[in-house]
Amino acid sequence: MSAPLRIERLAAQGDGVAKGERGPVYVPFALPGELVNAAVAGDRGTLVAVLEPSADRVEPACRHFGECGGCVLQHLAPAAYRDWKREKLVQALHHRGLEAPVDNLVPCQPASRRRAALTARKTHGGLILGYNRAQSHQIIDIAECPILEPAIVAALPMLREVATGLCSTDKPFRVAVTLSEAGLDVALEGAGRPSEKKRRAAVEFALRAGLARLSLDGEILVAARDPGFSPGGTGLVPPPGGFLQAVAAIEEAMAAMVTGHLSPAKRLADLFSGVGTFALRLAQVAEVHAVESDGAALAALDRAFRFGAGLKKVTAERRDLFRRPLTAKELDRFGGLVFDPPRAGAEAQARQIASSNVPLVAAVSCNPATLARDLRILVGGGYVLKKVTPFDQFLWSPHVEAVALLEKPRRRR
Repeated sequence: MSAPLRIERLAAQGDGVAKGERGPVYVPFALPGELVNAAVAGDRGTLVAVLEPSADRVEPACRHFGECGGCVLQHLAPAAYRDWKREKLVQALHHRGLEAPVDNLVPCQPASRRRAALTARKTHGGLILGYNRAQSHQIIDIAECPILEPAIVAALPMLREVATGLCSTDKPFRVAVTLSEAGLDVALEGAGRPSEKKRRAAVEFALRAGLARLSLDGEILVAARDPGFSPGGTGLVPPPGGFLQAVAAIEEAMAAMVTGHLSPAKRLADLFSGVGTFALRLAQVAEVHAVESDGAALAALDRAFRFGAGLKKVTAERRDLFRRPLTAKELDRFGGLVFDPPRAGAEAQARQIASSNVPLVAAVSCNPATLARDLRILVGGGYVLKKVTPFDQFLWSPHVEAVALLEKPRRRR
């Protein structure tokens, strides 16, 4: 049944929240202050009509808004959107009893995301390629995406052809595309086991289409050019489908903040280093020890350093920091460190850092809740939280990136 609801606030995932007869009701695409008509089932509401729109409601930028689950906040005015994202970080810190200056959100521009993880599936009507509908496995076949680099959007028809040619399954599969400095890097995962004939045809098509690299389940089918990047002036070539920061300008801004904070130290550690987003830049000012569990990412980092120029020494260690964090004793040989873990955070590693004497720490996270938990551990170990800066790496989504800078006062002897 549908009912009028007054929206009071935005929830953590961007849904509007209203008081229902049995508790809160979450209404996607509704904004605070609005009176809406919604079809309610349990604690979920489906927006039927906006009866009294908010002054902060704006026209969405994408024709797929409301269906695609990727951008849930396109309808929120920019100033209110930035305030909401910053407040998520403020509240996460407050929940852990942390007080620190929180900067304004560093904004992300539309048409700037250089990588996309798309889902594809073969149907009787042809291959569909796009994003999942919110809270659903249904794939929304996209024709545009205002957050992506224009070169990726323009390549969507070509990506459909590549995926169609290699697809040998009726199940959904992943199509990851990254815009490198040498062109598009396309990696398919779970597309089945295509015949040799299909593989050869896909290679020929990729060469005609000008792809830099095409891979299938981690196997490189063809690499016309190295799909590289230049952190620290290096020629970094990530592994197929490897993780990269989504927006180049945000990566540069975060790296500049981390480097500026850690630059007084002569020896640094980069924990959860990935392919070297921070390590290769930090190596311009200090020796760096990079620690990462993903062997392919670590190999790419090491290769970029060895073929780089003008960098100080970079050493690499493959290690699962969740199961075997660097101990306080191991950490004490560094003058500073940065850690950038997955969304689960770095609780075990944070406890070792808290017990160490490392004077300078930069914590990077895409999850305010686990970041606040880890910062609480560090502050409990004697660190002073100097400031926290939110970055909008995932435009119009509920996700927010952050960099926190900490110092540990020297012990008096």
